[in-house]
Amino acid sequence: MNRKTPLSTGILICLGLFLSAPSWAGQVVTQEAKAWAQKAVEGERALKAPPARNTLAVLYFKNQTGQPEIDPLQKGIALLLITDLSKVKGLQVVERVQLQALVEELGMGASGLVDPGTAPRVGKILGVRWIAGGEILRGKVEELRIQSSPLEVATQEILGQPFSEGQFRELFRIEKELLFDLIKLLRVEVTPAEQEDLRRPCSTNTRALIALFKAVDAGDRGNYARAAEFYETAIKEDGKICIANEALEELRVLGQKKSLDLLRSLRDQTSLTNQLTTKEVEKRVPPATSVPTPINIGITFP
Repeated sequence: MNRKTPLSTGILICLGLFLSAPSWAGQVVTQEAKAWAQKAVEGERALKAPPARNTLAVLYFKNQTGQPEIDPLQKGIALLLITDLSKVKGLQVVERVQLQALVEELGMGASGLVDPGTAPRVGKILGVRWIAGGEILRGKVEELRIQSSPLEVATQEILGQPFSEGQFRELFRIEKELLFDLIKLLRVEVTPAEQEDLRRPCSTNTRALIALFKAVDAGDRGNYARAAEFYETAIKEDGKICIANEALEELRVLGQKKSLDLLRSLRDQTSLTNQLTTKEVEKRVPPATSVPTPINIGITFP
């Protein structure tokens, strides 16, 4: 018997969950993403292999300011860091949608994800070498301080506690300072071209950034119409803001697909029992003497 089989199996499972996971470039947590998260949690006990090299998950940041209006930054800072770090060829970064799907499967909120007892577990399930979350704090002099505590998952060693602080309107600068400090702690090589690209802000317009963050959160909550409104607001404030145009197009495509699926099922008479309640069925069936009313299928969201 080959004694290396259990370890080899563990490595394949670990790599399969992270490296072979579907690539979700968008911001909507799809059924595919949810199915992946369920499979990952179910296989958690079998994950005994070492984490893949140079893999990173950026967790949400915990709002410790006592100010609810700061809450959008919990996912927002993580979103900006994921977007930036994904540009570094020497790193493999977990997609935000993949992380959100796992959060939902584990029944955690943004705050629970970064708890000291929870974060290493999330890192193990994802099969990453490092996790980087953090806290949003009140600065001693400035009004905002964002601090991270990157962790080596296998040893649970904290690599450092980089931070950046400043006025709220300097959010784009604060994120960039934190970004380069994290890269330095991870000892990942960045080419001059990558460094130049990383210095470009998602947006220097704070109103646009907050609208973007709210859009992502609304999408996670399943309120896709509201998410679309926030994305449109972000674009109106800054037409070149990162992610927003692509995310809005994603919602439009998904909405069209949902409408087309519903239309097909209505034509095939398969949706009356699967998608509508009994009362809705009765409302949709016109009296025999009436003239059928055309069905107006607009863009709806999943």
